[in-house]
Amino acid sequence: MHFKLKMKCWILLLSLLGFLSLGACYCPPPCHCNYNTVYCNNMDLSEESLPVAFPPSTDIIHLTQNSLTTLPNGIFDGLPGLREVYLQHNPWTCDCSILYLRSWLQKQQNRKLYRDVVCSSPPSLRGRLIMYLTEDEVLSTCQYWHCGLALICQLCLFFFIIVQAILLLLVIIFLRRFQRISKEARSSTKEIYQNTDVYMYNDGYSFSDQSRN
Repeated sequence: MHFKLKMKCWILLLSLLGFLSLGACYCPPPCHCNYNTVYCNNMDLSEESLPVAFPPSTDIIHLTQNSLTTLPNGIFDGLPGLREVYLQHNPWTCDCSILYLRSWLQKQQNRKLYRDVVCSSPPSLRGRLIMYLTEDEVLSTCQYWHCGLALICQLCLFFFIIVQAILLLLVIIFLRRFQRISKEARSSTKEIYQNTDVYMYNDGYSFSDQSRN
């Protein structure tokens, strides 16, 4: 009885260790891995095609020569042993979405490695080192974006107001036309009733004259 219980415990422990080793050796596609180094360079990766996570044991990541304009928030947070990330030669867009990368770069000790990680857009920040951007500079691009969005919303609101005004005008025209038609119908009905009364009166008068004769 005790022997079987011990065997089950050992089997469970070995299965768990095997699962953990498989998880540690997992390499996210389309990248390839060598020990604790993940190679994702020169693959035309964008934010959408970038792996959503890397193995927990990763200490070096190569992301050079891609089409990255930004990085998902928190993508490096679950990698306690991460020492180096090669980010050069990507068209980084330095707007609100770059705040995570900027914050991560500023926490790195080996800043010489990231001297080529620069903004490609907007034009006002082109060529600037991302890790040395001030918060005001980044937020200024966010404000322009919000202003553009606010302008679009205002134009849409103005368009809807015009459409509502046109619909209201059409409803008013329809109601007036309906009132006119109703008025004409009442007048016609009234005339019919009057003509009917006169006709009945004339018929009654003629009938009484014939009775007297």
